[in-house]
Amino acid sequence: MGVLLAFLFKKSRGIVIAAIIASVLSGIASSMLIGLSHKALTTREASSIWLMLAFAALCLLFPLSRVVAEVLLVYLSQKVVFDLRAQFIRQIMSTPLRKLEEIRVHRIMAALTDDVGALSNGLSTVPILFLQFSVLIGCVIYLGYLYIPLLVVTVIIIPLGIGCVQLFFKFGLRHFVRARKEQDMMFKHMRAVAEGVKLFKLHSGRREAFMDQLFTPTGLRYRRENVRGNAVLIGGSSIGTSFFFITLGLFLFIAPRVINVTPQILTGYVLVFGFLMVPIGVITSLMSNIGRANVALRNIRTLGIELGGENDMTPLPLPGSNGQSPKLVFEGVTHAYTSEDQNTGFTLGPIDISVEPGELVFVIGGNGSGKTTLAKVITGLYLPQSGRVRFNGQVVTERNQENYRENFTAVFSDFYLFENLLGLEHHAIDEQARDYLKQLRLDHKVTVEDGTLSTIDLSNGQRKRLAC
Repeated sequence: MGVLLAFLFKKSRGIVIAAIIASVLSGIASSMLIGLSHKALTTREASSIWLMLAFAALCLLFPLSRVVAEVLLVYLSQKVVFDLRAQFIRQIMSTPLRKLEEIRVHRIMAALTDDVGALSNGLSTVPILFLQFSVLIGCVIYLGYLYIPLLVVTVIIIPLGIGCVQLFFKFGLRHFVRARKEQDMMFKHMRAVAEGVKLFKLHSGRREAFMDQLFTPTGLRYRRENVRGNAVLIGGSSIGTSFFFITLGLFLFIAPRVINVTPQILTGYVLVFGFLMVPIGVITSLMSNIGRANVALRNIRTLGIELGGENDMTPLPLPGSNGQSPKLVFEGVTHAYTSEDQNTGFTLGPIDISVEPGELVFVIGGNGSGKTTLAKVITGLYLPQSGRVRFNGQVVTERNQENYRENFTAVFSDFYLFENLLGLEHHAIDEQARDYLKQLRLDHKVTVEDGTLSTIDLSNGQRKRLAC
């Protein structure tokens, strides 16, 4: 929980501090309500007008402070989840393509869906846990007010119970980490199903082999690690709860024989401990969500996607500016590509080419000869690992790579067709888009309004023509 609380505190210090104050007030009010109840039960002051007024005031303070604390922390947790999702998507967009290809799509999708979802659930439990901890602390303070010697016993027993729970939590977290790795493989297999469903339908042997050799073993390992992790946490929670029953037993059966304690004090301790069972049960039951959230946060941080930071971009001259032609020149350009297993690969180049304005160039070659890699270098998706690319006489570097890419458009074999004409003014582009659809003879299938296509449910050939 400390990691998640630090994460929230970093995102919005003011809201967290306000929520902490409201939670403390809620904890104090709840413990004082228990104290007044105990006093009314064990003394003759139950009919006192001041006692009744104090009880009524606390009955008002407790729900108000709890609502304020919970609403603030729920708002903060949801804000952080939204900001995290938006930041993560921006990180993906700003991360070099080569790095994204090394991470692999299934890991990115797992992080966007499973990790962000688990983190959202974990952050949503923080308000509940924080309020329950404040109640727990308030009750412990009241126990000290009742009788210091019994508080000493309580202070010894409670850390032992928490330490036991933390030990189980640590072992359970290991299973969640292993389950998260299997989750990556699950997403990889599910992507294979989505993209290779036609091949599976054409070959029953391939279909059965996929289920028996890939999906089922991975799914069983994922299930096993999740079950073990949750079982460990449940065991730790049960043992932690038993410490409180042990403490209660000490108060009822041992304390009267060892120290001079009155029945009124024991009644107060029993009353408070009975009340404590609710927050303790809530805290221990939510440990699984906290564990998953910690694993998700760790996985997001170690995925390898980092913000590029402030890009000090040097604008490249636009085509035809400064009296120069938009000439593209490669000087000894190379780019090495290594496969996922790091055992095979190839090096593109060195390439020396010069492309003049208006020149039409065809790149031909066999499968794996580097055509796509060359296209990515030409369009600025890859930077050369050696050699130089010049555009309008200016060398392309990381500083001006973004501006360089703006001079290109491309339709790759794995293109994605958007439903919206993103980045274009709708009122200025709609009419042009309608004319283009007529040229493609697709106007009877597709219409455009406010920059949105009516459908992209087209044949593969029609989708490619529309993307171009």
